[in-house]
Amino acid sequence: MATQARLLYDSDAGGSRRQRTLMTEPLAFNPFDYDTRWNPYPLYAKARRDHPVYRHPEFPIISVFRHADVEAILKDAARWSNQIRVPGVDMSAMGPPSMLGQDAPEHTRLRGLVNQAFTPRIVRRLEPRMREIAELLIDRAVAEGETDFVRTVAYPLPVTVIAEIIGVPTSDMEQFKKWSDAAVENLGTGLFVPPSQERVDKIVRLIQEMGEYFNVLADERLREPREDLLTGLVRAEHEGSRLTREEMVRMLVLLLVAGNETTTTLIGDVVLELLAHPDELSKLRARPELLERAIEETMRFASPVQLDPRRCVTDTELHGVPIERNQLVVCWIGSANHDEAVFEHAERFDIERASNTHLGFGFGPHYCLGANLARLEARITTEVLLEKTASFERATSEPLPLHPSIVFRGVTALPLQLKPQS
Repeated sequence: MATQARLLYDSDAGGSRRQRTLMTEPLAFNPFDYDTRWNPYPLYAKARRDHPVYRHPEFPIISVFRHADVEAILKDAARWSNQIRVPGVDMSAMGPPSMLGQDAPEHTRLRGLVNQAFTPRIVRRLEPRMREIAELLIDRAVAEGETDFVRTVAYPLPVTVIAEIIGVPTSDMEQFKKWSDAAVENLGTGLFVPPSQERVDKIVRLIQEMGEYFNVLADERLREPREDLLTGLVRAEHEGSRLTREEMVRMLVLLLVAGNETTTTLIGDVVLELLAHPDELSKLRARPELLERAIEETMRFASPVQLDPRRCVTDTELHGVPIERNQLVVCWIGSANHDEAVFEHAERFDIERASNTHLGFGFGPHYCLGANLARLEARITTEVLLEKTASFERATSEPLPLHPSIVFRGVTALPLQLKPQS
């Protein structure tokens, strides 16, 4: 493969810029390739070194790979918008975006209406119930001996928790999974390849179906309020600004899907990384006080959410690469979290890592609302798993099915052999 020239700019001590030319190998980056998704880290390292800002020749996006650049983009909402517009695709039939796709002041207003449900104090109050659910699920999984850990534990725990927080029947869990799977099936793909009209129509039908479900429950809460988030949203008032019914439905869809999808992935990734690093697993069994650090290290090392897109608000330039207004930019969190400039021995999974400024939950105004909840769910699940088992291991050496969305780095099935404590 032929080399190509790339202009870089260095700054001297006085802040002046000088231009230099670097000959680099082109970057072959297919984000949909199974092997690349399973182990993207060598490619990320090459990109950080040679192509920190990369304009894809085959996709209409620019990728950003270094920690400092990703952090700067995510915190600068004035220059980098969360209102993503896919060129050539009419998304109006989907209605207004959720707060995830909004900028201030709308994002601030919508986030303020649900923020109180996810404060550290409120989340800590949920710990006894989480432990009860985790013990029930893991007891059942251990009794099976060989089990699909995603099916029996990693999915039902977070979806049960978020359903109880919202106030929707956990008996509808299977329906929630169908909706969630459909909602995230091709999440992120549209950034690279515009979605077909069939895909857009499918999402519109999904939103309508979920809307009908939540509207019935919302009407019930108007008649019979309860101590749950749904009642709070129905009656929401924040600085004189109430939610519209459409905004409320979008909020509930976002919370139900995001509240289980990312945490399911995180829980599975914790188990996968401990299995891949048996010395660290042994260390954790001997020193359970390291569990919180182990969760943070999984967030860094595995990065359950691999990317976060933004839209450039005004013409700019980064590392000598011009970025035009409305250009879509993909911030590769998975790469930023392995940046050698930030993390010592970045390619080592180290549950004793003390300084861990990972971007696994994002950064800036869109920092993950449920970060505290996800951390606690992952910690309790892992804690109970270690308490209830003498050992656990992969039940098969077959390749594991990756999440269908390129946004997530996780598996949809994880066959395990669980050996109970004697």
